[in-house]
Amino acid sequence: MEFVFNTRSANSSFVEVLWHTHSDRAGTFTSIAASNWEIVITTLNGETKITARGPETKASQADFYATSEFFGITFKLGTFMPHLPVKTLLDRQDVTFPEASSKSFWLHGSAWELPTFENADVFVDRLIAQGILVRDPVVEATIQGHTSDLSIRSLQNHFLKATGLTYKTIQQIERARNAASLLEKGTPIFDTAFELGYFDQAHLTNSLKRFIGETPAQIIQKSAIE
Repeated sequence: MEFVFNTRSANSSFVEVLWHTHSDRAGTFTSIAASNWEIVITTLNGETKITARGPETKASQADFYATSEFFGITFKLGTFMPHLPVKTLLDRQDVTFPEASSKSFWLHGSAWELPTFENADVFVDRLIAQGILVRDPVVEATIQGHTSDLSIRSLQNHFLKATGLTYKTIQQIERARNAASLLEKGTPIFDTAFELGYFDQAHLTNSLKRFIGETPAQIIQKSAIE
């Protein structure tokens, strides 16, 4: 099953995107590697839970239930919660926040109303105002291509604390996702490898199998069918 995502931008500079989707039947899907962490609100059989989901360093198979609804807040790289290290959430080590009531949950010692797709901006603003959600300007500047006077070790520590990943891993994940996008748009395999700086087609294939869960040929074949 392919999920159809509804997305919108957020007012906050801490947020990459807000998304919403649902499932009509149970099944499995390939969860591809991702550099960003997110908060996901899931509604199933009338019950709602809120979960912190970390970055994924490899593609994996994930299950989903029938008639489920999902809403997510994907945060920009460098945005994090100091009391909840991103590195503890890596590769599906999700943390579900305790329920305070049917419409609220516990976060950092306080009860919070469950956010919705419509009021997510207000929720994020409150997290920022209370210092629960912060961002690292060093990581943000590096991602935008600005050079830093910090040592490589110091820069690495900033990335590990704020993103749970090394800068190199983030670059590898984003390059693989860009490669998959180019292939889906019809760019030939050789041209994709050359444009994104892979050593050769074998290097591209190994990267996509690890991070996307498919070979270049499989990605092309699937996009042709769709």
